[in-house]
Amino acid sequence: MDHTDSARLSLISMWVGFIAFLAAAIMGVYQVLERSGLIPAIESPALYFASVSTHGVLMGFVLTTFLVVGFGYYTATTSLKQPVWNKPLAWFGFYICITGVLMAAVPLLTGQASVLYTFYPPLKAHPAFYIGATLLVAGSWVWCLEMVMMMTIWKRAHPGDTVPLAMYGTTANAIMWFITSLGVTLEAIFQLIPWSLGLIDTVDVGLARTLFSWTLHAIVYFWLFPAYIAMYTLLPKAAGGKLFSDQMGRVAFIMLLVFSIPIGFHHLYMDPFQAAGWKFLHMIGTFMVAVPTLITGFTIIASLEVAGRLRGGKGLFGWIAALPWSNPMVTAAGLGLLMLTLGGFGGMINASYSMNAMVHNTQWVTGHFHLIFAGTTVIMYFAIAYYLWPKMTGRRLYSNTLALTQLWLWFIGMLVLTLPWHYLGIAGQPRRISSTPYDPVLVQQWDASELAMIVGGLILMISALMLVYVLARTHGNSQQEASLAVEYAEPLHPVLRIPPLLNGLAFWTVLVVVYMVASYGYPILQFFLMETHGTVPWSI
Repeated sequence: MDHTDSARLSLISMWVGFIAFLAAAIMGVYQVLERSGLIPAIESPALYFASVSTHGVLMGFVLTTFLVVGFGYYTATTSLKQPVWNKPLAWFGFYICITGVLMAAVPLLTGQASVLYTFYPPLKAHPAFYIGATLLVAGSWVWCLEMVMMMTIWKRAHPGDTVPLAMYGTTANAIMWFITSLGVTLEAIFQLIPWSLGLIDTVDVGLARTLFSWTLHAIVYFWLFPAYIAMYTLLPKAAGGKLFSDQMGRVAFIMLLVFSIPIGFHHLYMDPFQAAGWKFLHMIGTFMVAVPTLITGFTIIASLEVAGRLRGGKGLFGWIAALPWSNPMVTAAGLGLLMLTLGGFGGMINASYSMNAMVHNTQWVTGHFHLIFAGTTVIMYFAIAYYLWPKMTGRRLYSNTLALTQLWLWFIGMLVLTLPWHYLGIAGQPRRISSTPYDPVLVQQWDASELAMIVGGLILMISALMLVYVLARTHGNSQQEASLAVEYAEPLHPVLRIPPLLNGLAFWTVLVVVYMVASYGYPILQFFLMETHGTVPWSI
């Protein structure tokens, strides 16, 4: 296996993601300062919405895509012990992604794409933004093909053998991402790009939002898959134990693949474009996604208990104190699971057809989203980086103490930021606004939460700077890493025989396609069967 080549591709991809992350974190501080209204001199709706749009794209599309791709390539080569299937094609996909990011960055930074992360019409951006975003997705499809081919080649060379769990989850994520990203790609190619170029005068908003919903929530699990893969395959070994159940990990990955796609209509509960019955169907699917999360929570906590007791932990909870909390992977997972518990509760509110109406389009949604994504998912990205950087660079991690401090600051900052947002949402503060020019008596009640929001944002920016500093200094560390081998966790009970349905993904892919057609077929087809009226563009 060409370790150096796969490490280089993964390292560069992940660096692109973390540079985008740092830029987005800095923008986030400006946004909480501007939105608070406590510093009138910096208030600028135009700059605010340009910043929010860039922040959302960098975090939601750039950081995640490059992190998932980089981690995926390294996971594939190290777990399968084989080289990247087609290295020139893999690099070609990387350059397509980079081209797309640079193309989209220009209109974003110049205020010509202030359409927010969802870029819903009738807000219209410069065509370069839509074309760039489409190229980013198209480049990631190369990675999807690479993962499927690598798993296929390995299975042919190892008939009857069990596919490593890390690769099984990675390939499931690749298949899921290709299917779910088709929605936003179709919207961009057939609606938004022609519309922004002036080739068509109007756009069907209902169809656009429906296509985007195809991608909108399933993308969350594209982001989350690496976090779960790290928890199942890296964390138990790092904690000094074994994985409680390999099979439960496979079941969780399959359920994420199957249930994460046809659930997007819970973002359209308050929209008139889809019938209540379709929304109810998607609501059921949304609640089903909680099952693999509960499975993961149980399995990972059980694995940690095994590790703690192997390390001498006694009594009912003594194993918790016995865990190696000085290991960044263990600390990140513990903090991530806490945030997942809090954020998951909020997600049940959002998923409910009736309760969602209470918090729709309020700061509650912003708080929930940040707690789940920027909290649970991103903190595990940090853990992955701290674990893999020494493997990929050959240098020891620059400072374990700084890494642990950075993780704790991120956890504290995220709670200080998001818990007031949840409160403000219940109090009725809307999201997607740059200021709060409302009744003074009402706004004054929000001041304490607005101040906490600023403090949380500053803590998070400091944490982001620390992350990049530790990773950058690791490259120049004079101390060599003792072992470049990635140590994947072994299951507590060896897998002697695995059912074919838990060792392949062809059946589940077909099932997903059938489920997709059932959930989105008529809701999309209806726009071509009835007369609709397009809308003209509007800019912030």
